[in-house]
Amino acid sequence: MKILVASGNEEKVKEIKAILDKWEIITLNDIKNTVEVIENGTTFEENAKKKAKEIYEQTLMPCLADDSGICIKEYGGWPGVKTARFLGEDKASNQYARQRNKFILSKMQGLEKEKRKVDYITSIAYYNGTEFKIGTGILSGYIATTCRGENGFGFDEIFELEEGKTIAELSKEEKNVISSRKKALEEIKRQINCQN
Repeated sequence: MKILVASGNEEKVKEIKAILDKWEIITLNDIKNTVEVIENGTTFEENAKKKAKEIYEQTLMPCLADDSGICIKEYGGWPGVKTARFLGEDKASNQYARQRNKFILSKMQGLEKEKRKVDYITSIAYYNGTEFKIGTGILSGYIATTCRGENGFGFDEIFELEEGKTIAELSKEEKNVISSRKKALEEIKRQINCQN
């Protein structure tokens, strides 16, 4: 099965390819598509559906799109859908991840562990021109007190699991077993396979 992944983020694409290893994955980079979809939804699911539909309409290829972020319970779910953009639209790319992480660590400095609870939420939308399939995954943990680990991207270095390691301290294989993206993709796979 051939699917277009609506992302130019190489690390995210590697993760998706590893999880959907039986499917042929094509990326926006492969087809030289540089159109940016404006993510102005109020939920992760809305943004994922918007991306999948708009990219499908440009390419006429079955499309998989995701939106994900962290929701810190102490702050009512902040930064939520603004996870990549809370420092501004000009700092939404992965190259500013460390800057965003340090901002969060500074904001939460001195808070005890119980007040550092966070959910990592991923919503994935698959659109084939006629219908959507939606998968959502949630991984719960804590915001660490320092950046730790070399293996992740985005917020992985400050997302601490119950066992004490950050996601960035896991191997890629370990991460792909537990990640919110894995959970969401498995739900999409299940729905598509039920039709075949």
